[in-house]
Formats: sequence, structure tokens, C-alpha cells
Amino acid sequence: MTAHEEEFQSGALHRRLGLNRRQFLAATTGLTAAATVAGVGPLASAAQAASGHGHGHDHGHKGALVAPSKRGIILYTVRDAISRDPLSTTLPSGFRPVLEELSRIGYRQVEFAGYGQHANSEGGANLETVEGARLLRRWLDDNGLEAEGNHGFIPGSWPFTQPDLDRFKQHLEIANILGFGHVGTGNDPTGSAYKADWDVAADKWNALGRIASAAGLKLYTHNHDVAYSFLLDTGPLDDQGRPTRSSGIRRLEYFLKITDPRHVWLEMDIFWAHVAQYKYRTFTAPDGSTRTNVFNPLRVVQKQTKRFPLFHAKDGKSNPATGNGYDMVPFGTGDIDYATFFSQMGAKGYHNPMYEQDNAPGGTANPNQSLEFSEVSYDNMAALRAPRH
Repeated sequence: MTAHEEEFQSGALHRRLGLNRRQFLAATTGLTAAATVAGVGPLASAAQAASGHGHGHDHGHKGALVAPSKRGIILYTVRDAISRDPLSTTLPSGFRPVLEELSRIGYRQVEFAGYGQHANSEGGANLETVEGARLLRRWLDDNGLEAEGNHGFIPGSWPFTQPDLDRFKQHLEIANILGFGHVGTGNDPTGSAYKADWDVAADKWNALGRIASAAGLKLYTHNHDVAYSFLLDTGPLDDQGRPTRSSGIRRLEYFLKITDPRHVWLEMDIFWAHVAQYKYRTFTAPDGSTRTNVFNPLRVVQKQTKRFPLFHAKDGKSNPATGNGYDMVPFGTGDIDYATFFSQMGAKGYHNPMYEQDNAPGGTANPNQSLEFSEVSYDNMAALRAPRH
């Protein structure tokens, strides 16, 4: 264990951080009850939201695959609304109005994708500070929203530099103020195809995961399609001494195998996992033969379902004319079988699915499109039921 990790293990960080989730809930139980009786204030609105009696769409949850309290969205989907100038439009603009609108729609969870907004928005352009986090926390509480994670900073250096480690610590501090259960990144652990580079990435992530765990947080990485392509881990070697063939294991499957399940978690982007299913079907085996192995995202989750506390619930319409095999569309309007996926993934009530759509912003032609798609997607997520057999 490094000196930096020992600092976190000794509780030095806890003395600097805000209350973690468990401490916050314990500290506010009495206040929540009192506020609920009075029917006033942000704690009351949060309690009403949790019980299904707040504002937003009224969807019955009997048999729902995604409970009302688990219906989430990553704010990258509505990044255009968060970043636009509130002085130029009457549409929701900046964090506070956008969070209000998402709460009205019915969402109860959000995942951040950074802490920047337009400079004219309340709080200013950069909320990646302790003060900014406290402001965001107040807006979350006011709207009955719970923040689950962030696509934030992960040190690029290994071994860590002190500036990188200090910035990572700041992200943990912000995460605790915001009440996160998780902290992570939107990138793969490495873009390399080679086993040696994934070994290095695992060492780094195991170290970061221990630091995050000591702060009461689960560290997670997010996948794109290439991370579920085949690992190059066997010979013959190329002229730089690197393997040219595969044993058939996929990159992220190997990463899961060699990282510590107590300290490293994954957020599966279900869309990109299905793109990987479409694109990466064959590999060159050690004997030079071409072998077929079709990827099954659901099976990967079923094998160790609690390694996946977060999902990106991103839908796709089948389109074999494109390289990815799918076009991104609002949740529930595509061809990915979310009813089967969510009903069979295991650990009921554990996972946190976040609606995401990279292409939701409509630009000048339809400036409110990302929020409109968010409403359609919420309705479809709320209506999701297990398939009948």
C-alpha cells in the first residue's frame, strides 16, 4: 500500500469530506419525518418523490422492471440544455432549471458528466468546487433527485503524480457532498488491444479503487464497443514483441478477472455492448485459425451481476448499413431487448439504469429535443415490464 493510500485508509480524507450517503441518511431521518409531516421544504419534496406522490408523470409501478426510485438519466444526454445561455431562451438552461425539468418528468436519479454550464447560469460556469457541489446538492434535494455518479477525472499517470492524485481527491470530496454512491469515468481503462497494457490498467484501477473505497465510494469504468473486442494475448509476436493472436477472452472480461471486485466496478453501456456483439464475432486463435464467438452482454452481467451497479440504458434501432449496426434512438423506441435484459440480469433492485442518448440534442432546428426525448424515454422506461412467455 502506498503512502497516499494509507492516508485515505487512516481516515484523513473522511475528516475533510462531507457526509457520506449512509451518514447523511442517518443524520436526516428525523428531519425528513418532520418535514414530511409539515409538508414543506426540500426534504418534504424528496420524501414525496420517494413515495411516488411528488410531481412528474404518474406511472403505476406494479410489475415495473425499473422501480420509480431507480429511473435515471445521465446529464450528458441534455448537455445542450445545461450549457446554453439562459439569457438567450425561455427553455430550461443551466443545471438548476434542467434538474427541475427532469424531476417534473419523473426522473429520480441523475449521473453527472462534469460540472460545467454556461457562465450566465446560476452559480457560474464551473461548479467543480466544494462550493459548487454544495449548490448542486441543494438543487438535487429541492427536486427530490439523487445523484449516483459522475463521468469525471481519472489520473492518466501511473504511478500517480501528486497533482493528479490531488485532483482525484477533490473529485471524491465533491462526490461525497453530492451524495454519490459511485464515482467514475466515461472512458475505457485503456484503448490498447494488448494484455500487457490491460495488466497496467488493472494495477492503476485497483489502486484508485482502494482510495475510492476508503472514501465510501465505488469506482467504476464505462465501456465502449472496442473494450469488448478480443484481447491480443498470445503469439506469435510481432517485430515489437507484442502478441498477434487471441485466446478468445475479451478485453473487459479480462479486466474484470484481474481487478479486485471489492474496489473496481463497471458501468455497462448496453448500446455499445450490443454494437460489440454486432462487430466483434471472430478472432484469430493461437493456431492461426479463425474462430467465432458471439458476444452476449446479458450473460456477462449474469455471471457477476453486482460488478455492474450502473448501466447506460441507451437504445438502438437496427441498421446493418452502418458500421455499428445500430442507430441511437430514444429509450424504448429501438430494437435492443431491454425487457429481457432487465428481467434476467439478477440482483433485483440493485442496479441503476441511466437513460443516455448521445445524439439527443436537436441543435437550432429543435432546441428542446433532448428534453423531449428524455420525456419519451422516461415514459418507456416506466412502462417496461417483463416479457410474457
